[in-house]
Amino acid sequence: KTTSFRADVGTRINESKLKAFLNNMGFSPVTTVREPGEYALRGGIVDIFPPGDTGPVRLDFFGDVLDGARRFDPDSQRTIEKLNSVDFAPVSEVILDENAITRFRQNYRIEFGTAGSNDPLYEAVSAGRKHQGMEHWLGFFHEKLESLFDYIPKATVMLDDQTQAMRLARWASIADQYDARKEALGAKGRLDSVYKPSSPELLYLDDAAFEGAISDRRVIQFSPNPQPPGPNVLDAKGRMGRNFSSERQQESISLFSALHDHIKVLRRTNQVVIASWSHGARERLFGLIKDQGINDAVALDDLRTLPLGKGGLFLVLWPLDQGFIAPGFAVLSEQDILGDRLISKPRKKRKAENFINEINALSVGDLVVHVEHGVGRYNGLQTITALGAPHDCLSLEYADNARLYLPVENIELLSRYGHEEGLLDRLGSGAWQAKKARLKARIREIAEKLMRIAAERHLRHAPVLEAPDAMWEAFAARFPYQETDDQLSAIQDVISDLEAGRPMDRLVVGDVGFGKTEVAMRAAFVAALAGMQVAVICPTTLLARQHYRSFAERFRGFPINLRPLSRFVSVKEANDTRAGLSDGRIDICIGTHALLAKGISFKNLGLLIIDEEQHFGVVHKEHLKAMRAEVHVLTLTATPIPRTLQMSLTGVRDLSIIATPPIDRLAIRTYVSEFDPITLREALLRERYRGGQSFFVVPRISDLPDIEAFLTEQVPEVRYIIAHGQLAAGELDDRMNAFYDGKYDVLVATTIVESGLDIPTANTMIIHRADMFGLSQLYQIRGRVGRAKTRAYCFLTTKPRAPMTPQASRRLQLLATLDSLGAGFNLASHDLDQRGAGNLLGEEQSGHIKEVGFELYQSMLEETISKIRSGELQGLTDMDEQWAPSINLGVPVMIPETYVPDLDLRLGLYRRLSTLSRKVELEGFAAELIDRFGPIPREVTTLMAVVRIKSMCKMAGIAKLDAGPKGATVQFYKDNYANPAGLVDFITAHLGKARVKDNKIVVMFDWPSEHDRIKGAFALAKDLAQKARAPKNTDPKS
Repeated sequence: KTTSFRADVGTRINESKLKAFLNNMGFSPVTTVREPGEYALRGGIVDIFPPGDTGPVRLDFFGDVLDGARRFDPDSQRTIEKLNSVDFAPVSEVILDENAITRFRQNYRIEFGTAGSNDPLYEAVSAGRKHQGMEHWLGFFHEKLESLFDYIPKATVMLDDQTQAMRLARWASIADQYDARKEALGAKGRLDSVYKPSSPELLYLDDAAFEGAISDRRVIQFSPNPQPPGPNVLDAKGRMGRNFSSERQQESISLFSALHDHIKVLRRTNQVVIASWSHGARERLFGLIKDQGINDAVALDDLRTLPLGKGGLFLVLWPLDQGFIAPGFAVLSEQDILGDRLISKPRKKRKAENFINEINALSVGDLVVHVEHGVGRYNGLQTITALGAPHDCLSLEYADNARLYLPVENIELLSRYGHEEGLLDRLGSGAWQAKKARLKARIREIAEKLMRIAAERHLRHAPVLEAPDAMWEAFAARFPYQETDDQLSAIQDVISDLEAGRPMDRLVVGDVGFGKTEVAMRAAFVAALAGMQVAVICPTTLLARQHYRSFAERFRGFPINLRPLSRFVSVKEANDTRAGLSDGRIDICIGTHALLAKGISFKNLGLLIIDEEQHFGVVHKEHLKAMRAEVHVLTLTATPIPRTLQMSLTGVRDLSIIATPPIDRLAIRTYVSEFDPITLREALLRERYRGGQSFFVVPRISDLPDIEAFLTEQVPEVRYIIAHGQLAAGELDDRMNAFYDGKYDVLVATTIVESGLDIPTANTMIIHRADMFGLSQLYQIRGRVGRAKTRAYCFLTTKPRAPMTPQASRRLQLLATLDSLGAGFNLASHDLDQRGAGNLLGEEQSGHIKEVGFELYQSMLEETISKIRSGELQGLTDMDEQWAPSINLGVPVMIPETYVPDLDLRLGLYRRLSTLSRKVELEGFAAELIDRFGPIPREVTTLMAVVRIKSMCKMAGIAKLDAGPKGATVQFYKDNYANPAGLVDFITAHLGKARVKDNKIVVMFDWPSEHDRIKGAFALAKDLAQKARAPKNTDPKS
């Protein structure tokens, strides 16, 4: 076939023909091959990355003869394996040969008429050039497109219970996009630059075609649910198998003994199979069940060789997610036993977590904080020699060019500083420890103050607020939507707080447009009818006006007096409002921070509702904090800042989460691309033609003229208006009102649209230079659309042909993956990890965070609050501090670069490994490594052994353990052992072999090999750990 090419080592290959083949098949010439579909020519060497292959290949030519072929790593560019032959297939579905180009031109003109003078797709294909997205017109390049049904005409079709729904949903989505493009094509104006859509039927099987394709085939449909009996219904009697997730979570239960007992029970009546994804995982499981005394298991590579119906226990290579039980046959999957494997198909949530981890990756030059030595600069990974063996360490630079090498197994001692600039600490000066001790005392004060505020709030009395039943029912019934379960739960939480007789301080976290405002309205209704005044405070005048309109509409007809207060209110109205608040005439006042001004006094303030608190300044936050002690406080946010979320997570404030989207709410479709006038024109016109409006948001006021020029020249059909924060108050108000009233199609604005703006008809969002925004900002801005039942679209555009920073690129990718509804809480958690606890009690903490960095400050505060709450703080000892044992066994401790070439990935694995301690966790980690990178080398095996020894050392209080062929020396943390009597017992038990010397325990053993040393060091640490934890003898007679 002309569309494939095989390169065998030792054969003659014409280089020019190879190059022509690669170009025709859609490969892109580059200088360094890193991505699928790229190739590079360098003299007698050709690098090619075949699509669908595990990695790129390097062809080494001697003249025209292929002398060698090998696969290499695209990151390190190093050889991975030698190959005898390589097969190449097309990169693109479109092969731009002469026949295909002719067919495309003919079909394009038949479908759309004469091509316009500005039709980049038609021009590119006519010239034989690739064009991004040309696969959408695949049907134009071929006489007929064939489906899988055409290739396998007599195959049995198997469907699961979700096939029909998913197929119809997908077809609806395709039709939706086609209709939108068709609407744009049919619009009047400058249309010659619009991409012309091909009919979905040219690319996809529609419902009728799909049903027709399976109508004359045998179809088997699987369902996990019981079905009504009938002639075509067969009960296979298969049931879901057991999952050991609860055993994995509990220290007190042995996972492997539970597995042993379960297998024993199953084998009485069943043939038992343990399914593994890979050889490595199977070998691990084989060893584990052998340790449990099961010695008759048989390993099989091929499921087809299983002797069915003959009993026994088999470990089979079988990529199965979940086990099951059928009559006489039971299957346990690797994931049932060890937990999720990365080899299984990642779910979207998993993908988002991966992006989050990548954003947090440590880069050379980053400022970091070592808990024992302070602020330093990370200078990369370095391999040093310790006791004659290689050991991977993180190189840290301190003041005066001092260097510290942190063993990778202790990477958890490192945290991100959080600021780009800072003074490096001096190694060994004692200044860091003094600074940390001072901060520890301050953090304890802060934590106690926090807990005191929470305790005092619980002790204080507040009026019991209850609404009259009949009026409450009438008010609730006027809500025009069906409440979600989360919304009802949040409302009930708030009502319970108001009826409890103590000041409420509740944070309601809800994704944008998920109904937080209704929760606030219900609370305000209860408070107002109980005779208390309500203040609703918003960060912007726009948001305040919007809330006022919503409240006024919702409260109409009830005996409640509402008034607005912001800079948009006239002086006369503002004075009248102040007087009404003072004398009690006004029940609910909705405004900006003007409500916090000195001249404002309430006669009987009972409830304070704060919307998007993170946008207030420090001074206003202090004022709000002071008000909290006296009144009920309800805080609403779509993206909780770390400060508010941190307080909630540490139990200082109550938390309600609304994560369920409203009925009929659709997820926002998000696209990331370079600024493309054609796509954006199409998006804006599509929105206009379906009766909607669009936002066009820019990062800077200086960007506005460029967008204005683009709209004037490229999209003259739309009416647009510009809004930004530097406009006079009245003018900004007029412009926003005009857009709100539908007089304009597009609002071009700066980030003033970020907070809470609610325009249900606006359902297309274009964010210009999205790489210049922060993650939370992007999320909030995108949340301005998709507020109604209509499908919303968001376009994140970047500067054409300008590279983004890796962090910006990852931010945009992350946002694109968070298109599932209710993802805001995940985003907030990420923000919390990125920026730390923030300003919990006010400005004083900013300096503290600057001293030790966000992550360390956050963990210290969280730990202290937890200990105060549990009553542990009084007995806090040095052992509770964050520290890590130093272990030197004279064995290699590293993940070799040849095993995992990617540096960031190695660091991520080291960080993950440093948090593991239990055997089951390490076994799961090992199986994952084998799946991803192949057989584990000796250095990684010893690294994992050192991690287990380290966890035992931590429990025993061992600060340093050095081991060699003749034994070990042990030094305890701060020369303190938790159970001195137990230590005496240990030395007595090893009489003649163990002695105390210079505050160290010296133990003589014969450990000639690495294996002996590792096994012996673990046993030694475990023995001391058990004695350290043994009950101390407190009998006074002893």
